[in-house]
Amino acid sequence: MPFGDLTVSEGTLVKWLKAVGDAVKEGDVVAEIETDKAVVEIEAPASGTLSAIDQPVGAVVPMVGRIGGIRK
Repeated sequence: MPFGDLTVSEGTLVKWLKAVGDAVKEGDVVAEIETDKAVVEIEAPASGTLSAIDQPVGAVVPMVGRIGGIRK
């Protein structure tokens, strides 16, 4: 879960915009994370199918934490 601001250490997952089984393209917004500073859109790092949602809405996730998976 990459953030552009290195002072942010974690965020709360507020919304999934894709569901397991949905096709995604690299750069598609798949989720939204709220930090203490803003709501951040999380983009798919690769194209494929969203194969897993590892964190539910409301979960607090560290900046380098995994929130889901994409199968190519």
